[in-house]
Amino acid sequence: MMFLAASLPTSGPVVSALSTVSKFLGISASIAAVGSLLAAAFLLEDEKGKLSASALRLRTVATWSSGLWIIAATGNIIFTLANILASPLGAVFDFNTIKSFVTQITLGQYQFFQLTAATFVCLFVSRIHKVGGAIWFLAITTLGIIAPLFQSHSATSGSHALAIGSLCIHVMALSLWVGGIFALALLDPKERAIAVPRFSSLALWAVIAVVVSGSANAWARLNFASAWHSSYAIVIIVKGVLTIGLIVIGYMHRKNLASKKFSEINWNKFYQLIMVELSIMIFALALGTWLASNKPPSPGADPKFNAAITVAGLPMPQQPTLSRILFSWNPDALFIGFLILAVALYVRGVVILRRRGDRWHVGRTVAFAFGIAGIDFATSGGFGVYAHFAFSYHMISHMILGMIAPIGLVLGAPITLALRTLPQGRTEAERGVRGTLISALHSRLAGFWVNPVVALLIFDGSLFGLYFTSLFGGMMQSHTGHFLMNVHFVLAGFLFFHVIIGIDPNPKRVPFLARIVVLFAAMSIHAFFSVALMSSTALVDHGYFAQLHTPWVSDLLVDQHTGGALGWAMGEIPILIALIATFIQWVRDDKRETKRIDRSAERLAAMGQPDELAEYNAYLATLTQKD
Repeated sequence: MMFLAASLPTSGPVVSALSTVSKFLGISASIAAVGSLLAAAFLLEDEKGKLSASALRLRTVATWSSGLWIIAATGNIIFTLANILASPLGAVFDFNTIKSFVTQITLGQYQFFQLTAATFVCLFVSRIHKVGGAIWFLAITTLGIIAPLFQSHSATSGSHALAIGSLCIHVMALSLWVGGIFALALLDPKERAIAVPRFSSLALWAVIAVVVSGSANAWARLNFASAWHSSYAIVIIVKGVLTIGLIVIGYMHRKNLASKKFSEINWNKFYQLIMVELSIMIFALALGTWLASNKPPSPGADPKFNAAITVAGLPMPQQPTLSRILFSWNPDALFIGFLILAVALYVRGVVILRRRGDRWHVGRTVAFAFGIAGIDFATSGGFGVYAHFAFSYHMISHMILGMIAPIGLVLGAPITLALRTLPQGRTEAERGVRGTLISALHSRLAGFWVNPVVALLIFDGSLFGLYFTSLFGGMMQSHTGHFLMNVHFVLAGFLFFHVIIGIDPNPKRVPFLARIVVLFAAMSIHAFFSVALMSSTALVDHGYFAQLHTPWVSDLLVDQHTGGALGWAMGEIPILIALIATFIQWVRDDKRETKRIDRSAERLAAMGQPDELAEYNAYLATLTQKD
């Protein structure tokens, strides 16, 4: 070990350079894996849900790419640790040191998660044979790519949620864009002709996300005048110019495809243009890697320690008033990005229906917009801001995300809209995006989740698992934990209300009486949880709010009791609304069933045949005669 320490470079320019190279190889390899899986899952034709021969060949590319990703991720852990310890590389090659880094340090944990994701993909991606498997591996690869970003230099930015969220969206969109181009370059002309039209639409969405998120991230890092004179800003500008060039090339692609028939397209020139585009993308990735390896410029001397910014990621807000709650805004870019995508897809679906003359009830659109607005207000709006600093406001945000907003989303019927507007297979044998969604809705996994007991356990049972363990305090400490907690609130609420009052297709039709029983159970469990919270003598946040020293919260325990009372009040009302809606749906369903029986009876009578009621009366008469 002493010889190794003497022969390897110490922490400094050489190790920093090696770290940058390792990051570049890692992001390039992971993007190649994303592109291969993207093409296999969505761009190439499937055969009744099974991967085609071309898609199966791309599994090999994903395997080798993830293998290179493993090497790069391992090197990234080693080089990062060497830089942190300011030690020679040889001193870092110690099992206990590495173990401590990847298990106790947040950055090490995220990097180890990335290494684990790369290893999992490398070992098992060759075993997938269906489109669903490719989609799952695509999701795992994407999560592995963005995991370390939550502890990147953006995490130290003053606009914490904006910087991290915009960077995650930027990298995800860039991975789909660059990865898709990489996959197109690997396909033969016939396969490319199949994949290009679908990728063209996806690339347009990805480009918009890259530009918007990149601009937001640059603003979050360089939001003072002197920053634009730094080398960091110059690299960002150069990267922006390259992105504009790529957009121009992409526009040429779309114009070429739109103006000619596929048989008239010169695919050799098209391939050459793809290679030029890919070369520019690689250079842009190298610049992005340099940016990721260097800290953005600072506005001046290091500021004094600020508990609010350090712990919560945003400055301490003033004492809440109605106007401050209504107009305060701290953009959580990751949530905003997903909300914008959801709205864009929903609006696109409605437009498609209108263009072909189909009707879509405006009430559904209004309900969906209400749900989206509620999520935005509870995460980026006033309640989202104050939720970081007082338990009572956190509980209000929780109730909006888990109880109120999901009702709007469910009544907006997004799954029904998707089924009516998603593209079908390009051939009779291809399942397509719509067919894949139908298959997922009818899968055993979906049947398990929509079981009312399971939905109830997730909806109400998770309250006790979150607030009466150390989980709540731990998740509030990090942006990742807080984001995942809010996502859980939304998904748990959506699942529960989908089962109870949803108008979207459900794998298992739940009887109305069972729905009412589940609602009363949910009401009782929620009341018990609220009472337990109101009567608790210990703080459930495990010191999170205490370290913030919020000046307008004089007693944390009283604030916690207030949060319990607010949760009780705000939680019971949506359940009562759902109960009323269930009764209304039950009555309407009975009326529809009665009309169906009457129409059947009239039709049978016109044909001179007895209806169901007449047959039943005759059966009773037969029983009477036997007696």
